[in-house]
Amino acid sequence: MNRRHVATAAVTLVCALTVLASGGPAFAAPEPPPTAPASVTKPGAPAPPERTLEEVRQEIEALYRKAASATDAYNLAEEQAAEQSAEIVKLAQEMARGQARIDDIKNRVGAAARAQYRGGGLPPEAQLVLVDDPQLFIDGIGRIQQGQKATNDLLTELTRTQADLATYTKDASTQWQKLEANRRKQEKAKKEIKEKIAAAKKLEDRLEKEEFARLLEMERQVQYDAQAAWLGSGVLKEINGRASAQGKEAIAFATRQIGKPYEWGAEGPGSYDCSGLTSQAWLAAGRTIPRTSQEQWRLLPRVQIRDMRPGDLIIYHSDASHVGMYIGDGAIVHAPRPGRNVTVAGAGSMAILGVVRPDK
Repeated sequence: MNRRHVATAAVTLVCALTVLASGGPAFAAPEPPPTAPASVTKPGAPAPPERTLEEVRQEIEALYRKAASATDAYNLAEEQAAEQSAEIVKLAQEMARGQARIDDIKNRVGAAARAQYRGGGLPPEAQLVLVDDPQLFIDGIGRIQQGQKATNDLLTELTRTQADLATYTKDASTQWQKLEANRRKQEKAKKEIKEKIAAAKKLEDRLEKEEFARLLEMERQVQYDAQAAWLGSGVLKEINGRASAQGKEAIAFATRQIGKPYEWGAEGPGSYDCSGLTSQAWLAAGRTIPRTSQEQWRLLPRVQIRDMRPGDLIIYHSDASHVGMYIGDGAIVHAPRPGRNVTVAGAGSMAILGVVRPDK
């Protein structure tokens, strides 16, 4: 193996150990979005119409929805980055073991060369010609054949180990590139999350106290109307499934988190985002499920709403950006959004995309 390969392996190993030591990515604080210039109204022109409180509510909801989608992208990139970091470390360990095997082979080859030197520098075949005893001659032939086989085996092992080391180095480089790509995805998603949440809070902060109270009441009314319409469809008459043993454990965990704040990217124990709550609840029940709501929708078995049972996960919105856990009687427990706490809500209070079952 040439020095370039050894250097590459060493650099990759150092990079992998750096990943372990860092404990996770560090990001520069995202720059605040540029402030839009104040609009200038020409003399005599009509003033721009003020938005209604309902329009403000819809805009706030849209901003939080976009933040939720970005949170899913961030969580997925973080999960993939963790897997790639672990793979890089594994490859680095294989590279270290491969280099140790190469060093051992070279030591054995050197030992054989030193033994030949001590024998006068003549190869074994030449030394054998000088032997007078026939039996020693025959024994010597056997030893030469064994030595040739051992030498061939050493060369074969050296070639294979060098090829393995080159493969490990190439794989580690590929994983490192993927890791860096996911770091960039995380940074981009983090910036978008912060911008959307900041924009939503800015709208909320502009409201007077009475207006904000009316806004909250409007939010509750919208959710109530959606839930009433869902229940009015008679859907609960068809839903009569019972929770599995693991489902009961997941529900027990999730409901114990009621009152804890929503925090994007959080998986507990003090705060959660929506999929952080559901994934940790099912982990507590002994089942590992995907980290994000979009991956939960993509990878977990789907069931019809009429076949839903407590413990199942309801995925919301067309982009699968929200998830809650069905707990029975037409209700879910979920982590709603920034500024809200884990709570119980109507299962039909948001647009249902579908239902998945972690323990099917």
